[in-house]
Amino acid sequence: MIRCPLRSARFRGCFGAVIVTLSVVWSGPLTAQTRAFEDVTGVSGLKVGTDAACWVDLNNDGWVDVCVSGGVWKNNAGKTFTRVADVPTSVAADFDNDGLVDLFSWAARRMYHNDGEMKFTPVALPELPPSVSRGACWGDFNGDGFVDLYVGGYEDWGKGITWPFQILINEQGKSFKLLRSESRMRARGVTACDFDQDGDLDVYVSNYRLQPNLLWLNNGAAAFTEAAQKYGVVATSPGFGGGHSIGSAWGDFNNDGWIDLFAGNFAHVDGRGDQPKSRFLQNLGPEMGHQFKDLGTCGVHYQESYATPSVGDYDNDGNLDVFFTTVYGTASFGRKNNPVLFRNNGQFAVTDVSAAAGVAGLPPTYQAAWADYNNDGALDLLSGGKLFRNTTRDRGWLEIRLQGDGAKVNRSAVGAQVRIKIGEKVYTRQVEAGTGEGNQNDIRLHFGLGDHRDPVALEILWPDKSRQAVKSVELGRAVTYTYSASQ
Repeated sequence: MIRCPLRSARFRGCFGAVIVTLSVVWSGPLTAQTRAFEDVTGVSGLKVGTDAACWVDLNNDGWVDVCVSGGVWKNNAGKTFTRVADVPTSVAADFDNDGLVDLFSWAARRMYHNDGEMKFTPVALPELPPSVSRGACWGDFNGDGFVDLYVGGYEDWGKGITWPFQILINEQGKSFKLLRSESRMRARGVTACDFDQDGDLDVYVSNYRLQPNLLWLNNGAAAFTEAAQKYGVVATSPGFGGGHSIGSAWGDFNNDGWIDLFAGNFAHVDGRGDQPKSRFLQNLGPEMGHQFKDLGTCGVHYQESYATPSVGDYDNDGNLDVFFTTVYGTASFGRKNNPVLFRNNGQFAVTDVSAAAGVAGLPPTYQAAWADYNNDGALDLLSGGKLFRNTTRDRGWLEIRLQGDGAKVNRSAVGAQVRIKIGEKVYTRQVEAGTGEGNQNDIRLHFGLGDHRDPVALEILWPDKSRQAVKSVELGRAVTYTYSASQ
């Protein structure tokens, strides 16, 4: 394999600070027999379990690190990882806008401040009611430029307890206040998106025990109204109030510029009938009031114990694909249940490519997180305690890091969206801090663009409702755009 040297340049233009880093790896065209993924766990130095994972660049060196299995693992220039700190699995965002991304452990309900040099200090939280959580997400829910937290509440099934969720409002990066705590369904996964592009983040909650999923519609001031039924995203089947959802993921699966939903459902085979299967929910856009259309499984074949999904364009063809884990293993309950990679054709039709891609036969896991850990322009996958390096080459790609100013827009730019229009397609990605059940993909936005090679124009939708146009961006590189209030 021939590796081109790494080059970087810095310049300032009318859209604020822009850092462009070109990183190209070429290995010739892929053959039909080439597997997309290579298991590099052994040589990477990672020694982790199968719990949820969070990819995040914690020291601003341009290489994404990972928080998993109770530890922070430093990325050594895309070659190996070294465990450098003990922090429970978390979701990540810059809570005090100091330029360093901090960690919140949803399981421990503890906040860890990033002190720099890969050192972390616990941050005092307000006294919280007793609860058990399986996931959380960050988002600036009240539009003050600081990221807040939605922390899901699960259950103690044996005692018949549904634990409360909590909404924690950031007080200017100094502490948090408890805005709301309420027992409302048995939550597993929590993830946020400005699906109606009105400038505020809404929260989707995946609920278990045949309970309906929730869509908390935000009014821009962190006052949430439950609207899952109104928008058609309960993710159930006739005769059932809801599914056994463990995790869900936002993504524009048909490249029309509107962010859709994939709701993952565990579906038992028992005397309760044909339980709700996993389903794709299509965002019909502003002309239909951003209602969602339930498209059903779209090719997701039946397995009883589907768990947490995570979306990413693994083959750089421009279409967001779905990696979907399972709770049971091959021999559990006499049924085969393994995680699956579903390739998306761009029109809500997916195909199981696990074997061909090289990720078949993984064990039961709640771990599913995407990141380009070696900066070669192809998304890598962490799942089942294994790191899979993506070997995809010879496709157009672009990676975008967004930064807020720390005043009007939170420093991590959580909630921002980027759109690239090519012909009739509008490729859309969002900065999110929490997906599936307790996982987090890298907040750097990855665009696969297939055979397209020409420069592209971008539209950035910042969380303060402002829009920024960027013309003539060359592909095959990573770029950074920083919000400027003067744009």
